[in-house]
Amino acid sequence: MVHQYNCASLTSINPLVHITHSSRGSCIAVLYSLVHQLIEMCCDLEIDVNSQETFLVDKNFLACFSGRLRKLFRKLTDKNGSLKLIFHDFPGGPEGFELLAKFCYNGGKINITPSNIILLHSASTFMEMDTDIHGAPSLMSQTKEYFKKIHQFALPELLECLKQFQDLQQTMYSLDMLEELLDCLVERLSLYSLIIPYSSLTDSSCIQFSGDFSCQSIGNFSSQASTWWFEDLEFLKVDLFEKVVETMIAKKLDNYVVCAFLLHYQKVKITGALRAEKCRITETVINLLHLLDRSLISVRGLFDNLRFSLAFKVKRCSKKKLESLVGSLLDQAKLDDLFFPSPPCKCYAYDVDLILRLQEQFLIESREQFLVYRLKKVASLMDFYLVEVAPDPRLEPSKFVTLATALPEYARDSHDMIYEAVDIYLKVHKKLSEEEKIKICCVLNFDKLSARSLIHLVHNMEFPACAAVTASVSQHSKLREIPRKTGHLEVHEDLRSHHSSAKGTSEDEDQVVRMTKLEYQTIDNRFKTCTPTETFDREKQTRSTYMKKLSSIFPTNLDSILDRKLLH
Repeated sequence: MVHQYNCASLTSINPLVHITHSSRGSCIAVLYSLVHQLIEMCCDLEIDVNSQETFLVDKNFLACFSGRLRKLFRKLTDKNGSLKLIFHDFPGGPEGFELLAKFCYNGGKINITPSNIILLHSASTFMEMDTDIHGAPSLMSQTKEYFKKIHQFALPELLECLKQFQDLQQTMYSLDMLEELLDCLVERLSLYSLIIPYSSLTDSSCIQFSGDFSCQSIGNFSSQASTWWFEDLEFLKVDLFEKVVETMIAKKLDNYVVCAFLLHYQKVKITGALRAEKCRITETVINLLHLLDRSLISVRGLFDNLRFSLAFKVKRCSKKKLESLVGSLLDQAKLDDLFFPSPPCKCYAYDVDLILRLQEQFLIESREQFLVYRLKKVASLMDFYLVEVAPDPRLEPSKFVTLATALPEYARDSHDMIYEAVDIYLKVHKKLSEEEKIKICCVLNFDKLSARSLIHLVHNMEFPACAAVTASVSQHSKLREIPRKTGHLEVHEDLRSHHSSAKGTSEDEDQVVRMTKLEYQTIDNRFKTCTPTETFDREKQTRSTYMKKLSSIFPTNLDSILDRKLLH
């Protein structure tokens, strides 16, 4: 008959015949038989610990120390004969039970050390050894008393205690001790960080991930003494690692140190791990990075984790947290950081949707503490990115336009880089309709184009005629707004290099007018050559149509800018 009690079971059994399942010769077999007969006379309880090892003990002797055993034995109807007790989740397994047996057979005395205190306390709690026997303190009382000295433990002893918690598989019997242990450990590590602080944030890469991934260094790594303990915590599994870092954050450990430790741990653990484990580690690191001061987080590390999140398919909530972090620090990114391959469901080369989300997050996260110079850094970065993705033949016009207009207009002082991107895009996408080309050209602010770009655009056959007209008009408008000094017309430097200079107010003005008139005639010829089979009247009608479109797209009064002197 079997009786189940929580995680242990008692069974009436026949007298034991053997202790081991193997024999090494007849002499050894005889010896085992004699030893067993001797043990059988003194021991009436067989204990199977976690299906790993079996112990023969005196049930009454252990029961006087263990409240759990006393409760089990009281429920037995047949108290005679030998019994078998089965534990499935005994803390510490055979090693933990052996320590308890030594305590009981030694009259309630045992040598408690930092290397066994956690194990003894968890096992004694499991067996309910909380009663004083013959004036001797219970094992639970002794372990609690000894644990009060934890602040005197050396760092290696604290780490040994932490390893015991991990080996006990996060047992619920010592969570209060775990919390105190973590507090003490972090305080000790914080002391080391104060002695050798992380003084600066550098751009050099010191932590290398497998493959092509690398992360930005955190603080001054020239002194290895400030990070030597990173390796001592590499034994941590993900669950306990998370608790350790959360305690570091709660105790306000230098976030430079915490971020460096997170990335170091990730680098070590992710190498050679299974895909599911890589995903779990990455999600944990992302969630912990989200708790840190953003100004102290490694941007390189964030982009590495963004690549990891895409490769390992982390949970959506973790990915959103990471994109929020990366977006808020987008002004610190480099161009190479932005080249993410497109998802399998997309046909274009780079993941422009991700970059658009990062820009959106930057605008959201920086709204409260908005600084124009940060916005302009992001705009400059996006301009270079736009030039890089423009040659992609599969990049849709709508996506290109969205990418070019994602940031507010005042983020850019110049549109020269955008013009370069548009020029490349139109050269690659030659099958675009005239209407699509006009929509793409709408991303340009002609007033923010330099004279050099305007001149280039005027003669650029890839652009629609309306854009060329607008460029010429804008160019002429800039010339008319050039201030006069000492009776001379001062010409812009780019124009001065394009046209020869002249002396005298009237000569300068006439030369500028002649130059602009010549360029306008060139555009006029482009209109005529667009439809060579049509009559002259038809060409004029086409030009009029373009002018109307232009007026609706660009808020420019062409009639007031193209004065009579220029047109005639």
